[in-house]
Amino acid sequence: MLQKICSCGQTMRIKLRTVIYSGKVEIDNVPVYTCKKCSRSEVYPIVKPDLTGLIGKLGARPEKQIFRFNEWNEWANILVEACNTTKQPDMAAVERLKADRIDMLLDLYSLAEKLGDGEWKEDLSKRLAQISHSAHIHKSAVAP
Repeated sequence: MLQKICSCGQTMRIKLRTVIYSGKVEIDNVPVYTCKKCSRSEVYPIVKPDLTGLIGKLGARPEKQIFRFNEWNEWANILVEACNTTKQPDMAAVERLKADRIDMLLDLYSLAEKLGDGEWKEDLSKRLAQISHSAHIHKSAVAP
């Protein structure tokens, strides 16, 4: 879902935002629901575990740095690609990009397997799981 209803009753839309951690670390391209009416924001639930994981890796006293969250999370990467084509992408465009990304990751996984690169395979499995997890959440959100 690229939008949801805010507690104030207005529609919240997904935007890619910069999250500042500990006043020193900029994490760019984080998908966040935002409400124009009441200015409420919340991190998109699908990416929240990876965002908290990244913040956990940074520790309590991180050095000044900038991260692109879309390099850590496949769902964020798909949204960045979708937003590069249109400012507010529709779900059909996101689904097409997601299918293309899955195909590419599966091709890379096959290559990593042929090369015997276990570390690369593990990374690709994690990325595929991120997309798969997002698909599961979307289906349960619309199921009765």
